[in-house]
Amino acid sequence: MDIEKFRETVLANYNEAGRDFPWRKNAANNVDPWGILVSEFMLQQTQTERVIPYWQRWMKLWPAPEDLANASLAQALREWSGLGYNRRCRNLVDCAAVITRENNGKVPDKPENLLPLPGIGPYIAGATACFAYNHPSVFIETNIRSTVLHFFFSGKSNVKDNEIFPILEAALDHANPRIWYYALMDYGAMLKKAGANPNRRSAHYARQSPFKGSFRQIRGKVLKTLIDHGPLPPEEIENMAGVKGESLYKALDALQKESMVAESGGIYRINE
Repeated sequence: MDIEKFRETVLANYNEAGRDFPWRKNAANNVDPWGILVSEFMLQQTQTERVIPYWQRWMKLWPAPEDLANASLAQALREWSGLGYNRRCRNLVDCAAVITRENNGKVPDKPENLLPLPGIGPYIAGATACFAYNHPSVFIETNIRSTVLHFFFSGKSNVKDNEIFPILEAALDHANPRIWYYALMDYGAMLKKAGANPNRRSAHYARQSPFKGSFRQIRGKVLKTLIDHGPLPPEEIENMAGVKGESLYKALDALQKESMVAESGGIYRINE
């Protein structure tokens, strides 16, 4: 398929069946890049529909970076509870502090200025600049990848992202990249709902490991216990979280290394 036909098909689908999310309304009105950044952190490895109520509550509590920067990590984690991958919350809190301290509370408008912020990689940097400021970034995520694989790599397996990026660069709408990327994402989401998953043919595809019984679940139980009950010695965490022995100390050690939890005098608490 040629690039022009590709663009026409993807945009036609968006005009007919584009999705509607609260952070997209903000972007379309050139309002609140902070809301865009929050959405990008929350959407990592999490279904969009699950994110909506979290995002809405978060934006009411902390409508600007300085508001979150003044909150405690425990408060933020309490509101994040249920979204999973709690390290994203820690990084978002740290981002808010850096943006407040070093950028006068303004979310940077270029990918190269977003990349140095905590927890931000090429995708979040490109997506935030694009959706918040209509910056013509080139970036990829699962739905974008699905769309390109569907149109340009039918029947081919083990496709690397460096084969996809030239197509994204050639197809990029420099006049309105925001709408173009929404259209790409929505087409990929439509493909999955229809039962197809072109991402299985990507060299970067990996199934997410089950959460139940995983180390992630154990860490989550320990963290939630400290959020709900405050500072505790390990024996009380063990009883309340239902995590025993070596597993408990491995979880506590991992959480300390990530600056989620701090220990003093044998008492563990949420870090600040």
